[in-house]
Amino acid sequence: MAACLRVLPAAFSTPSSAANSSSLRRRSLNIGCSATGSKNSARIPMPPINPNDPFLAKLAAAAANSPEPLDTRPSSSDSPPYLDLFDSPKLMATPAQRSVSYNEHRPRKPPPDLPSLLLHGRIVYIGMPLVPAVTELVVAELMYLQWVDPKEPIYMYINSTGTTRDDGETVGMETEGFAIYDSMMQMKNEIHTVAVGAAIGQACLLLAAGTKGRRFMMPHAKGLMPASDVLIRAKEAISNRDTLVELLAKHTENSVETVANVMRRPFYMDAKRAKEFGVIDKILWRGQEKIMSDILPPEEWDKLAGIKIPDPF
Repeated sequence: MAACLRVLPAAFSTPSSAANSSSLRRRSLNIGCSATGSKNSARIPMPPINPNDPFLAKLAAAAANSPEPLDTRPSSSDSPPYLDLFDSPKLMATPAQRSVSYNEHRPRKPPPDLPSLLLHGRIVYIGMPLVPAVTELVVAELMYLQWVDPKEPIYMYINSTGTTRDDGETVGMETEGFAIYDSMMQMKNEIHTVAVGAAIGQACLLLAAGTKGRRFMMPHAKGLMPASDVLIRAKEAISNRDTLVELLAKHTENSVETVANVMRRPFYMDAKRAKEFGVIDKILWRGQEKIMSDILPPEEWDKLAGIKIPDPF
């Protein structure tokens, strides 16, 4: 068995009086060493330690003068632990909130990836348009965080163009935003909303739906409440319908009023009715009409293309 060396570090005690608070009393350093008569202990001797080494005295003095442990980073209860975005207020769960109040629902191992780390910090991040997949994920995260702890706040970071893309094309229904909104209204937790980048349309509604006094926006973030496009779409639909009526009246040789009247409801036509209305000229029966020219043989294609066929050997 290898030699055993036991070193008891210097311990310090502070006097009770305030006048003598700066002075420290260093206790004696006890060194105990025991060894066995094995071959390993004879081959690998342990180096001696000098209790009067000045480095040990400096290390003990630095540890005694430090108000907090040297291996811990001082943290403020009013600052975000991951992103120092603001001095105040707190924008996500502190390390103490994430590690101290473990219960049977919380994972006890470190999160395996970045999304899990954000969820472990009680952060719900919306960084895409509100399509069904995003809505499903956000609602599930809100329900999970309430189930884990119904008293701790939830932090929602929003960078979304709502139900449209950045070019204005609609990619989701307005009900996607309403689904997230209704879920937020059912939460028992406080929801702190933070706009980072853009909060447009339905995303702006989610930003405003946070707990009063806990709704924030980055200095360069943008919020937009777009005008209702129902009237715009209605005018566009009417314009497209009028154009279609005029073109059909022109090619079927019917009046605009006649075409408009039949388009008030779905107007189905078989071949005979389409001929009567003027959409077609003839009904094509098998063998009556020739709708495709004869396919030329390869030699004719070469001849038309000006390719001369070489004489065979």
